[in-house]
Amino acid sequence: MTGIGRQSPVNLGFTRLGRTDHNAATVGLGADPIFMTADIRHDWSLETLRELHDTPLLELVFRAAGVHRKFHDPAEMQVSKLISIKTGACPEDCSYCAQSSRYSTGVSPERLMEKEKVVEIANRAKQAGVSRVCLGAAWREVKDNAQFDRVLDMVRGVTDLGMEVCCTLGMLSEHQAKRLEEAGLYAYNHNVDSSAEFYETIITTRTYADRLKTLEEVRKTNVTLCSGGIIGLGETVDDRLKMLQTLLQIEPHPESVPINILSKVAGTPMAENPDVPVWDVIRMIATARIVLPRSDVRLTAGRVKLDDTAQALCFMAGANSIFSSETEFMLTKAVPSPSYDRDAELLKALGLRMREPFKHGRTHPAQETGCSVAG
Repeated sequence: MTGIGRQSPVNLGFTRLGRTDHNAATVGLGADPIFMTADIRHDWSLETLRELHDTPLLELVFRAAGVHRKFHDPAEMQVSKLISIKTGACPEDCSYCAQSSRYSTGVSPERLMEKEKVVEIANRAKQAGVSRVCLGAAWREVKDNAQFDRVLDMVRGVTDLGMEVCCTLGMLSEHQAKRLEEAGLYAYNHNVDSSAEFYETIITTRTYADRLKTLEEVRKTNVTLCSGGIIGLGETVDDRLKMLQTLLQIEPHPESVPINILSKVAGTPMAENPDVPVWDVIRMIATARIVLPRSDVRLTAGRVKLDDTAQALCFMAGANSIFSSETEFMLTKAVPSPSYDRDAELLKALGLRMREPFKHGRTHPAQETGCSVAG
């Protein structure tokens, strides 16, 4: 897999006003006051991010589409399947989560699944064109015990099917991350959710520093990193952009960046939050695509709320990864998801094909770039 660390800038012809831009006339940008570079950068200021985010929407989508075509195949969509291998009874108090033991959400606790069942579900997903399976456990943190050994066995079993495997298991140590790597894990998901400041208002049982520490431990391995956030929690636009700033400081950038739309779950403190306007979703996707040009930008939880036209605009703006489901929900029934058949129909209508697993190789040379996570 090509390294995505400290590389020489890649100029897409988006520059600040006042500098010569030989490509501006060609791409139709004209004399816009906020021409932007699409270099691999880690130093975007909040002011510059806000200026970019607030670009007139169609212009923003146009720019994002150009970045997307520069770094990705615009005809491909990476499709993943979530499996809740251990459901409910989580001790955390995340205000949006259906699996927290603090709230009455109707989600019944379930024991850790058997490997054979997980592999069976993964194999059906493979037959539907899914290339990645994400195994989620409602744990606060990984513990070195028999249950973790069973998860490692699940990773081996799904990897043996020729599929990418992602895990989201909570906090983990460097040793545990390396054990997952040895088992064949392709990606580890650990979202930062929002800005550091807003995070403290929605979660008290884990700190933002704890989140960053886990990302740092994963970056010590060749496991790829999946980290993003949620919009619709009650945060401001600046909170959303500060979340992107956190991800931008990771070297190399996370290979996968989920943009989740809050799925309002009855019984949680955020059950009555206002809906997120579709235009906000598209802006967030487009902004993420421009500033994280090499990353897969995932349109994840909440996608079911978007009609086909809105999803198409998100894909045009640079979203190139989705979750699909045979059961029409993600980890639990509290968070609905489009079905395999529905997604296959949509992708066909848009002329998109499902990406094969391991397109970029099984590992990435993150260690060679001296990668780090800035707190």
